[in-house]
Amino acid sequence: MDWARILTGYLVVLNLVSFAIMAADKGKAKRGTWRVPERILLGLAAVGGSPGVWLGMYVFRHKTRKRKFSLGVPVLLCLQVSVLVFLSKYL
Repeated sequence: MDWARILTGYLVVLNLVSFAIMAADKGKAKRGTWRVPERILLGLAAVGGSPGVWLGMYVFRHKTRKRKFSLGVPVLLCLQVSVLVFLSKYL
């Protein structure tokens, strides 16, 4: 198995999990129960889950007013896409 397949599988699973965690956190926010810490949500975005977190933000209207998320997640997404483009061209 080559590195591209491994990376693709990792990113698909990570982003599905990130999206699901955003959905769960929004549900918990509505019910007023224990929440997923912001550092976990941002950590998921930082390790490659930024598309899932970003999509979850807008699908569930969750964390969109927080500057860390409204600016930080798109910046992470742009950086991660840039790295992927670089890797696909030069490796």
